[in-house]
Amino acid sequence: MPLDTTRRDFIRHSATLLTTASASGLLSACGSSNNSATPPADFQYGVASGDPLADRVILWTHARSGSLNDSVALSWQVASDAEFREIVSSGQVSASADTGFTAKVDATGLSAGKRYYYRFLDATGKASPVGITRTLPAADVSSVKFAVFSCAIYSEGYFNAYDAAARSDADYALHLGDYIYEYGADPAKYGNTDAVALNRVTAPAHDIVSLDDYRTRYARYRSDANLQAVHARMPFIAIWDDHEFANNAYVAGAENHDSATQGDWATRKANAARAYHEWLPIRRDAGGDPLKIYRRFDFGRLLSLHMLDTRIEGRDRQYDNYGDADGGLARYAAALGSGSDATHRMISTSQQAWLVDGITQSAATWQVLGNQDIMARMWMPASVLQAQNTALTNPSAANQAAVQTAISDYLGAKITRAAGQPLSATQSALLSATSNPRLPYNLDAWDGYPLQREAILQSVRPLGKRLVTLSGDSHNAWFAALTTLAGQTVGHEFAGTSVSSPGFEALGLGSLGPALDGSAATAQLGAAAIGAGLGLVDDLAYADTRQRGYLQFTVTADTVKGEYVFVSTVKSSTYSASVGKTISVSAAGTVSYA
Repeated sequence: MPLDTTRRDFIRHSATLLTTASASGLLSACGSSNNSATPPADFQYGVASGDPLADRVILWTHARSGSLNDSVALSWQVASDAEFREIVSSGQVSASADTGFTAKVDATGLSAGKRYYYRFLDATGKASPVGITRTLPAADVSSVKFAVFSCAIYSEGYFNAYDAAARSDADYALHLGDYIYEYGADPAKYGNTDAVALNRVTAPAHDIVSLDDYRTRYARYRSDANLQAVHARMPFIAIWDDHEFANNAYVAGAENHDSATQGDWATRKANAARAYHEWLPIRRDAGGDPLKIYRRFDFGRLLSLHMLDTRIEGRDRQYDNYGDADGGLARYAAALGSGSDATHRMISTSQQAWLVDGITQSAATWQVLGNQDIMARMWMPASVLQAQNTALTNPSAANQAAVQTAISDYLGAKITRAAGQPLSATQSALLSATSNPRLPYNLDAWDGYPLQREAILQSVRPLGKRLVTLSGDSHNAWFAALTTLAGQTVGHEFAGTSVSSPGFEALGLGSLGPALDGSAATAQLGAAAIGAGLGLVDDLAYADTRQRGYLQFTVTADTVKGEYVFVSTVKSSTYSASVGKTISVSAAGTVSYA
């Protein structure tokens, strides 16, 4: 259904409700003395909640009195009703220059699995918009529904996916990273092609480095009405990826960090982490380390959600970030073949032990990883990768045709084998892992750290746990089996597409999906081709490489279901939303597609 409103109904309704309540005297008990010497607080970035537990939740807002740098004293309220007649928790907090005028509070004393309303008020009685939040459920919860997001670049287009999710019946939001992007406003920079025409120019105009830079960038993103609406509609459980810091970040640096012009990486990393904690409704680690944000949430006996940090906490430098002519593949292959890659880590040994122990000890039906990067083996045949790399370097008609021929030949060989027909010598060579090896196309994902992934999967496999990963970063929609290097299935991965960041379609590869997941073979084999491993990537069962949106993920004791919700455009605020694919995995491991 087309959505043609330019201002979001929820925020408008909240503002109307609060104006009416103030006029009728319902807020008088909070103190409405209206001190004319101090302007009322401006809640221009709305409200948010996050990191819910069974008895508490983080509440967030930003408040400033005009252009004053004075701290703003606030009171906060949590109620069981939208009219705030039954206030169940309240207190005071301040928004100060030290926190960029953001304010967060851990609201305690709540009941499990319950929906609440919350707001902030300043000393004059002016109130923020009303937000809706929810605590984690009790042990006997039967169903939980998430809206899963990643990769939202402001300058690329409208955040229609956030708006669609705010109108959904999701209980909680999971944000898997790239909540902001660090690039400046130069039209030559990534994501800025249409920024001026869409009135979506980012700020500040340069790549963000200082604390003030990061704060300003978060403010620009949080000025978006769609993002405010979804924050006000449901609690967020968020994790960062690289662009909250700099592109392709790792512990000791980043591809998009130049120490000669941007200073010390540790300082930039600290600035980014501080701003993230200021602007996201996230609970600080008990030990006080701002760089430690991996954590766990238990949704009764239904699921344990393990939120990983595969980016900043323990990642070694990527193999493809050394400037090698082959993109790091020789470096990668040598390390994998010799076993030296076992010390090449995506996460620290401490986080790995925490994850495996958490899965081992959990009694929940489902074990779900909130994970930034694609974990499944996205290995493609060398014959296709080589042709594609040549075409990307020199996109001549002949080279483009060679790519299509390489794809067609490889898929044809797979279809011939699946149909039980004899293979030619050429087809046998194409399907041979020796003569045509499978290679990872993205060494920034878990594919670049295969032996640590293998160690984790081998630790989980004998436990018999029902494992699902939810992943972001790739800007495309995927569903794949999680397999060991020997091909044993340990779980499944739902990877959602981006909110607005361009995917394969920006490289002219938007039509590649059916070849990647094997659905192109339905012309010859019918429905039996779906999920049969007949694509360029053996473990991939579904791919959409051209649309933006979010993943709606529903968990019951019997099934996990992923609905890939796509928006018709990010280049206009008028759009439609629809489910492109629904995939379910039963507790027994059976996969169905609709």
